[in-house]
Parts: sequence; structure tokens; C-alpha cells
Amino acid sequence: MNGKVYELGLKAVALLKEKDMTVATAESCTGGLVSSYITAVPGTSSVFELGITSYSCRIKNKILGVDENTLEVLGAVSPETAEQMAKNVRILADSSIGVSVTGVAGPDGSEGHAPGLVYIAAAYDGGVQVEKLNIEPLSRDYVRETAVYEIFKLIIKIIGESKK
Repeated sequence: MNGKVYELGLKAVALLKEKDMTVATAESCTGGLVSSYITAVPGTSSVFELGITSYSCRIKNKILGVDENTLEVLGAVSPETAEQMAKNVRILADSSIGVSVTGVAGPDGSEGHAPGLVYIAAAYDGGVQVEKLNIEPLSRDYVRETAVYEIFKLIIKIIGESKK
């Protein structure tokens, strides 16, 4: 486990607890790594609602409710898919924040996208924020760990903007 990522995860979980908020995750290219980092923090059960790893478009559609047309036309690696994943996991879990990640971890490309292209999103009472990341594809693990780090930064930012 990457210490830098874990430390930021600790901070995100502490802020969620402080604000009495919850989080749910919808992951693709990170393969459950966001959930893993969150649940590595002791006492996380009070803030972590649900984690779904949806590698296939079929599961993104069937379980996470990502529109079939979005997946067919724009692809699994798109800001629209990330947005729908975040919104829908939040609804499924009835949580304060829903976060998502979809992209290409590598080493090969996918859907015509190069390794390192990742979209993260967070849905919350104030709306949805989607970010495009172009991560240097030094390795598959590096792309995944960096995406998790950026999700924790996004969670912290949203909590700071929260009215709670």
C-alpha cells in the first residue's frame, strides 16, 4: 500500500467522520483499490456505504445504471460514464458522496485511448464534479495508485465545499 495515498485516505475518512457524511464507490480501472484504501482505515464502517467494481460495460449498465447509449457511443472511458457511475452509486447507497473512476490503467490502450487516461467523478448534494486525468503511464500500478490519490483529493475538496 502506497503511504502517500494511504495518508490522504486517512484524511478523507477523518473528514467524512467529522462532517457525519458517507461515501460509496464505483470503480473500473482501479479494480476496487479506492475501496481497499478506504477500508484499510480503522473505523471506516461509519462512513463507507458501498463499493462496486464494474469492469465490464454490461455491469456498468446493469448494476450502476450507466445508459447503454452512453457506453455504446461515448464508451466506458468517458466523462459521461464517470458522471453516471458516481451519481448512480450515490443513489444506490443513499450516501452523501458517490465517487467513480474509469479509465485505462495499461499497459495497453483501450477503446482507442492511451494508457493513463482516467476520468474521476464525485456526485454530492452540490452537483457532480468530473475530472480528466492524464497520468504518466509509468506502470499499471502507478496509474491506479495515482487515480486513487486524485479521488481522495476530490473527496476532501467536496467535503470542504459542503454545507454540513
